[in-house]
Amino acid sequence: MRFIWIILLSFSFLQAQNLPENYFKSPLDIPLVLSGTFGELRGNHFHSGLDIKTQQRTGLKVLASASGYISRIKISHWGYGKALYITHPNGYTSVYAHLNHFNKEIEAYIKKRQYAKESFEIEVFPEANRLQVKQGEVIAYSGNTGGSGGPHLHFEIRDGKSRPMNPMLFGFDIKDTYKPEISDLFAYTANDTSYINGKNGRQKLRLIPLENGDYTTENIKAYGKIGFGISSIDKLNYAPNKNGVNHIQTSLNGNTCLAVDFNKFSFSETRYLNQYIDYEYYIENKSRVQKLFIEPNNPLSIFKENKDNGYLEIKEGLSYNYLIKVQDFKGNTSSIRVPITPKKDSSYYFSPQKKQTPYLAKRNHASVFDIEDVDIYIPKNALYEDTYLAIKKEEENYQIHHRTTPLHYNITIGFDVSQYTEADKEKLFIARLSDWGKPYYSRTYKKANRFTTKTKSFGTYKLVADNTPPLITPVNFRNKKWMSNYRYLKFKIEDNLSGIQSYRATINDKFILMEYDYKTDLLTFDFNDNIVTETENNLKLIVIDNVGNTTTFEGTFYRKTK
Repeated sequence: MRFIWIILLSFSFLQAQNLPENYFKSPLDIPLVLSGTFGELRGNHFHSGLDIKTQQRTGLKVLASASGYISRIKISHWGYGKALYITHPNGYTSVYAHLNHFNKEIEAYIKKRQYAKESFEIEVFPEANRLQVKQGEVIAYSGNTGGSGGPHLHFEIRDGKSRPMNPMLFGFDIKDTYKPEISDLFAYTANDTSYINGKNGRQKLRLIPLENGDYTTENIKAYGKIGFGISSIDKLNYAPNKNGVNHIQTSLNGNTCLAVDFNKFSFSETRYLNQYIDYEYYIENKSRVQKLFIEPNNPLSIFKENKDNGYLEIKEGLSYNYLIKVQDFKGNTSSIRVPITPKKDSSYYFSPQKKQTPYLAKRNHASVFDIEDVDIYIPKNALYEDTYLAIKKEEENYQIHHRTTPLHYNITIGFDVSQYTEADKEKLFIARLSDWGKPYYSRTYKKANRFTTKTKSFGTYKLVADNTPPLITPVNFRNKKWMSNYRYLKFKIEDNLSGIQSYRATINDKFILMEYDYKTDLLTFDFNDNIVTETENNLKLIVIDNVGNTTTFEGTFYRKTK
């Protein structure tokens, strides 16, 4: 059987360009209504699938989109939550995430391994002949696990190189009769010798709506190398969600400047989204502006046509008309026409100066900086461009530059803790402070007199002590209670400072599997796991936070035996 799979997979790669439009079927037996589309701009990444609404509830049957075998099962507190991966004979893989639970066969398979590992979180890769499924077979039930913001099914199709592709390319029909919406337009100067309306930098332009639903702008006066950026969304029928667009194309006097296509990407490149958007504007205004020009160190494969990296070179003596077309997958299109008059007026020229500091971090080199008891290591290519960093200490807080500058790789922040006692060190952790001063745990590595954390976010950091143990609150448990009529045993666990690190529960000294939903702080044990076989049962639950503070809950309950 395994040999047959190898032959089929190898053959599929020879047909990489021929998309099987009728091969995959809907993973839900309801009309498909989306809350998220492929390629949408998300936090630090492009959305890699379709988010399918499940009628605001969990428990809908999730069907295998095509025949194949379960090649991966991953269960996590975060991210995709409970997820299944099916490898198909044509080389593609379909992914089903945020599931509530699996079908009986898969559930029994993974539960056995969770109990053997004594861990709720687990990742396994079954052999090809172990869990085979047929198209339309119920493989799981929809849920709201992991990082899901509400009940839905996240569905993906990946090619033979594990690159996510737009499922709509494979024939999924989602009704969409609405044109994309463009809310903002910005113009950018590319250097100190170019300007727009007499100024250097980013400028917001006023959109003038036309009767046909498109836009124009007032005539702008520009000179030198410039570019543009837009904020845009697309809405589908039957849902109010603000989804991503599918295609953007720009042209100057009828000649294409840049085309952006959101139908395929690789996970290795997805964080370059932060170089594609105006990251500073996003952090300050919570709105993502898509830059329609390619800045240095942006290797995204979504750029399909490219002349001069999408920039315009405005020269005197010529006239210019710049056109932006934004399209959804169904071909509905909105456009902006920008008339440009070349004008070089040095008397009105203004160029803001970049603030220089003693801390210059070069993109192509690793950098190390020290400030009192803290050191900062920035690896090569962690930054997208050479940057003067703002680093300073204010009382116990260390400002490590600004959140408005994106990082592509982790930097390391180290704290000298030699002045603390061993007892104090045990309770200390490195925290990142929010804008309003609330500390959030940053994974802290402790070694002798130096604590370090790795982070992809600039901001303010400090050492914080956590001396308060976690809180355990029974939801449906009471000591000496009969629980014969209950299927689930539920507790809430909370820690308001360093956060929950781990938990472990036993009944009569035997490990029990408790599912953890961090969104609701809920721990749940299913009596159908058949671990409880005695009438009188002793429960013990231990919860540990990220600095080692421990809370133990113990109690007794009764349950009828068969």
